Amino acid sequence: MTATSAFFERLTVAGQDPRFSKVCGSVRFDISDGDRLDQWLLDIDHGRMRVTRSGAPATTVIMVSAQVADAMARGEVNGLAAITRGEIMVDGDLGLALRIGRLFPREPEHAARNDSPDGGR
Repeated sequence: MTATSAFFERLTVAGQDPRFSKVCGSVRFDISDGDRLDQWLLDIDHGRMRVTRSGAPATTVIMVSAQVADAMARGEVNGLAAITRGEIMVDGDLGLALRIGRLFPREPEHAARNDSPDGGR
């Protein structure tokens, strides 16, 4: 399982995020890996989140390479910085795309474990 797949799986399991209680919209992630295109659709309805693998129309479409998507899912790349560098393209509601950035880890997962008082054990 890729870091990106694990990220979307966590969103599916969580199902709700109070930080998005006033948000309604949909974000489709078009993730390219060579000739392959994976599409994930995140529907948000007042904090309720539903993730499907779909190429359906969305309020916002985020186009990104598989490498950058995995790095974001691991907390190694900041989405806003990646947009600024041209590594992510956004079509639609940029505000919604920026809000979605809150769902991604803010620091690499291994760093968070290593900085814990028990040394990541």
